Amino acid sequence: QVQLVESGGGLVQAGGSLRLSCAASGSIFSRNTMGWYRQAPGNQRALVATITSGGKTNYADSVKGRFTVSRDNAKNTVYLQMNSLKPEDTAAYYCNLVTATAFTRYDYWGQGTQVTVSS
Repeated sequence: QVQLVESGGGLVQAGGSLRLSCAASGSIFSRNTMGWYRQAPGNQRALVATITSGGKTNYADSVKGRFTVSRDNAKNTVYLQMNSLKPEDTAAYYCNLVTATAFTRYDYWGQGTQVTVSS
C-alpha cells in the first residue's frame, strides 16, 4: 500500500506563488509517475502536471510557463511550484502516483490540498 501526504496549499492573491509538496510512503516501485491534478467545484478532476521517475514532464496547457513540477526520488516526494497564480487556478489539488507491474496498474491519490487565489 502507498500513502500520499500533500502540503503547501493556502490562500494567495492573484500574481502570487505557492509551492505544493507530496510525500509518498509505503511499497513504492522505483519506476513510477507522480503528479498533480485539480478539481474545482462543479468540474471534473483534471491534469495539472506529471513527472516520471526518469524526469519526463507533462503539463496542462493552462499552466505551461507558470507551474513547474519536480521530484526528489530519494525522498519519494513531488513538488509543484506555482507562479503567476490566477483566480481560475482555485481548486483542490490532488497528488497522484501511478506505477505498474507486468499485469497490474496501481493508482494512488492523496487527500487533497486547497489552493485559493483571490483577485
